[in-house]
Amino acid sequence: EASVSLGAMPLPSLLCSAMAAAAARGGARRAARMATSGLWGQCARDITSSSDAGVGTLARAATIGDMTSMFSVGDAMLPLGGPLAGRFSAHRKSSDAVYDVGSSANIKWHEGRVPRESRERLLNQRGVVLWLTGLSGSGKSTVAFTLEHALHQMGKVCYCLDGDNVRHGLNQNLGFSAEDRQENIRRVGEVAKLFAESGVITLVSFISPYRADRDAARNMLKDGDFVEVFMKIPIAVCEERDPKGLYKKARAGELKGFTGIDDPYEEPQNPEIVLEVSNAKGEMLSPEDMAGNLLSYLDKNHYLTRK
Repeated sequence: EASVSLGAMPLPSLLCSAMAAAAARGGARRAARMATSGLWGQCARDITSSSDAGVGTLARAATIGDMTSMFSVGDAMLPLGGPLAGRFSAHRKSSDAVYDVGSSANIKWHEGRVPRESRERLLNQRGVVLWLTGLSGSGKSTVAFTLEHALHQMGKVCYCLDGDNVRHGLNQNLGFSAEDRQENIRRVGEVAKLFAESGVITLVSFISPYRADRDAARNMLKDGDFVEVFMKIPIAVCEERDPKGLYKKARAGELKGFTGIDDPYEEPQNPEIVLEVSNAKGEMLSPEDMAGNLLSYLDKNHYLTRK
């Protein structure tokens, strides 16, 4: 983290700049509210009382005597005092040794100071990955976006990682060979993990045809963080829908390596949820019905609240 020196004291540049900008716009009281009573508290009081709002005010405030207790975050120094002082731990790992991960050399893990539980309590929900897998045309994306909308209407923080959408950016350099499909799932699995660990209900809509790749994605996450949803829709139904005309091309030999035609789809062996095209009474299920089943699962398993 870069820092700037105000007076004789280095302060993290991001917060400092934000306070200075607020003060420079004539919002001295707004800048003061950005500082808590213990963290830059005296700085806030000085800004509030000063008629000369701006960086100079912050520099003068930085020399106030009660800001001498400092807390290290990376290369920056945070001043501590008041009620916030006890909330931080100055503990650092005893070893600063670096190591290699894959092709990345000389790196190390930097542990944050905001635990996952705190993020989840703030959102009043639990982070989780719902991984929707099935043939092209099985309704994965439609159900996922229907569920995303329902969750949003409930005030829940959620996001859908859709296979086609991700290939517009992150995975645009990947094709559909077995190796590229594996890398496609590895990347989205890592992204989904980051989302879930931040407390977001994450919906992944990928064909993900190979069982080993889906299992590898599951193994990235903690127990309970990965919920496999098998869209068990017969290929005849998917082919009849054929929303992108791909089955027609594959049958005509114009498209090679198409899942379900000349490339395998390996069905999940023990998915947490199975969604079929109709219910036990033979009634066809709509995307809203299927999304409702997923919503009920999330509610029953306490993903929608966090105490």
